[in-house]
Amino acid sequence: MRHHKVGSMMTTDVVRAEHGTPFKEVARLLATHRISGLPVVDEDERVVGVLSETDLMMHQATAADPYEPKRHAGLTALTPGARRQAAKGTARTAGELMTRPPVTVHADDTIVQAARTMAQRRVERLPVLDEEDRLVGIVTRRELLQVFLRPDKEIRDVVIEEVLVRALWLPPGSVEVSVAEGVVTLTGHMERKSETEIALAMTRRIDGVVEVIGKLTYRLDDAHLRTEQQGQAMHGVADDWLRRM
Repeated sequence: MRHHKVGSMMTTDVVRAEHGTPFKEVARLLATHRISGLPVVDEDERVVGVLSETDLMMHQATAADPYEPKRHAGLTALTPGARRQAAKGTARTAGELMTRPPVTVHADDTIVQAARTMAQRRVERLPVLDEEDRLVGIVTRRELLQVFLRPDKEIRDVVIEEVLVRALWLPPGSVEVSVAEGVVTLTGHMERKSETEIALAMTRRIDGVVEVIGKLTYRLDDAHLRTEQQGQAMHGVADDWLRRM
């Protein structure tokens, strides 16, 4: 199953900072380019951290207030996370202010992998690296969401060609495929229950698919046969999917 790669969706003109970039320059970069974050790179263009508006706000929130009474509690009483936050209050450069380690993806990763990383790590943008881990682009949530603008006709063609014909070896037209606003409906009669499960599972993984509605029937419930097939040589795209189900 082919997926769009991050490299095809990313922005290659990346606004970046270096370790020694002054605080005010970072703020200027964010404001001028109307972005909410940027990567921090070393002399070899490798990403060493990321900076966001939140980091800059943390600097202001944790900076010492000259009109506030001094507190005598030392940093030793703080947790590691609290110490990092307190350190941002005195940060003067991008390297001192940045969050690390950075969360990144590679240009050859799929947009599904990138979206999963964003969701799990709760970030809005990901620096994109090449095979040598050098910065080549950046991808944002907005860019990843572009995949859901994929035309319904294109989604339908992929379901027929890659799922029904190539994976399940079914003749075109044996299963009716309709797509409306990214919602795919599969209707028809198939030989085995496992084939219906594969058809639904593979269709869900196609880029741009919002939901899959299965209206598939089958002649043979072959669930009990799968254990008998274990240990035997399996071949083909469909068999590979069976092993993972």
